[in-house]
Amino acid sequence: MSRAERLLDLMQCLRRHRHPVSGTALAQSLGVSLRTLYRDIASLQAQGADIQGEAGVGYVLRPGFTLPPLMFSAAELDALTLGIRWVSQHTDPELAQAASNALAKISAVLPADLREAMAATPLLAGPRCLPTDLHTHLPADQHDHLPVLRRAIRLEHKLDIVYHALSGQKTERRIWPVALGFFDRVRVLIAWCETREALRHFRVDRLLAIGELDERYAQRRQRLLKMWREQEGVAPQQ
Repeated sequence: MSRAERLLDLMQCLRRHRHPVSGTALAQSLGVSLRTLYRDIASLQAQGADIQGEAGVGYVLRPGFTLPPLMFSAAELDALTLGIRWVSQHTDPELAQAASNALAKISAVLPADLREAMAATPLLAGPRCLPTDLHTHLPADQHDHLPVLRRAIRLEHKLDIVYHALSGQKTERRIWPVALGFFDRVRVLIAWCETREALRHFRVDRLLAIGELDERYAQRRQRLLKMWREQEGVAPQQ
């Protein structure tokens, strides 16, 4: 866990308590030492957080302080980016422009590393109209696979999958997950398939089994995503 994420977790923990909570309880909740906790509290206070209390007494966060966007976790930035992109794709031009403006404002105040991570998020908002072969549904719960897929994409880990193909056959593949496309009714995984030696699309609700390997694939995800964009003629999302 990065220091920024740890400070964010500390803020969230303090927000859950209306009355002073001991440093020991906070440290145990966050899985850090007391020394680290005291240092993190001092850092938040230096940033303007109205945290009152002291060692042996307890700490309480007074209302009114909001962390700057730099304190967003990676998952929160992914959620914000995907949500704003979704609005841009699925609403009227005025609201779509407002969403783009909001994304630009958030990006402008992020530190360089988080700004790059936000721009490179692998979560894509699909268009309103789906390709014909995406309209058929299976009764699977596609949400069950999403956390594993997002983690594998972020870590650039290979996956072994069992896939229910449109032909009706079940196939086993080893793939390099690149990005996720979020359409109205289905989620589509973009991945390099070692069997086909090419970029392919896999409907998440057709994934029957997933096994994450502790092995990074040979190319960087951003390079593969660029290859996919060129292949499909898809411009980068703003």
